[in-house]
Amino acid sequence: MDIQARAHKYEYKLNDTDDEIIEYIVKNKECVIKMSIQMLAKKFYTVPNTITRLSKKLGYDGFSQLKNTLKEEVQGEVREQDSTLQYNMKRTLDLVDREMLRKVADKLKDSRHIYIFGVGDTVPFCEILSTHIKIGGKSAEYFLHRHDAVYAMNHAKSQDVLILISMSGETRQIMEMAGLAKEKGVTIVSLTHFTRNSLESEADMRLFFYSPKKMLENYNISDKTPVMMIMQMLSNTFWETE
Repeated sequence: MDIQARAHKYEYKLNDTDDEIIEYIVKNKECVIKMSIQMLAKKFYTVPNTITRLSKKLGYDGFSQLKNTLKEEVQGEVREQDSTLQYNMKRTLDLVDREMLRKVADKLKDSRHIYIFGVGDTVPFCEILSTHIKIGGKSAEYFLHRHDAVYAMNHAKSQDVLILISMSGETRQIMEMAGLAKEKGVTIVSLTHFTRNSLESEADMRLFFYSPKKMLENYNISDKTPVMMIMQMLSNTFWETE
């Protein structure tokens, strides 16, 4: 995973200074590879510990590992993206943020009621996740029809949680539910493909899988296996939460 992807994944941890440093690194990879941590810190009138903390926020062991990853990118050793099942699974595992999984699980445990909504091919996942949450001892409800979801959101409380599952993060009905939840102060948890999308920008908590859109005979055949992987990991974390 390159540094831009890591910045997206861990965006909720970053401050304004972190964003400035990341922007500089992305634009000046070859220069940063040759820099010491002191040199990079000096450019931003800060101390080396700031760079070390940023490196760890991004999931690196430290600045040295960050530089080594940059070197691989510059040398073209980073593997080209493809859409094989194995690659999608590997990328999804790379995207797993266990800290965020724990935060979501804790929020679910503390909630009054949990609602789950998806459209089309994601509806079966909503049913599975609803069952998993009930097994963990909480009330959960998923919806087959839009008007049922609208009714539920109109009567939801700020102590509730809405989980929205969407491959693209742009589905009109999904965004409608997000808007209704926002009005009620309901916590929104998004589960989407790892990309900048409307849903993840509206969500309070974001979970990602990797499954690029793939079409065949005008039918969306995008790989759903990574969705199930993240759902199972969330369920496992939820069951383990006291």
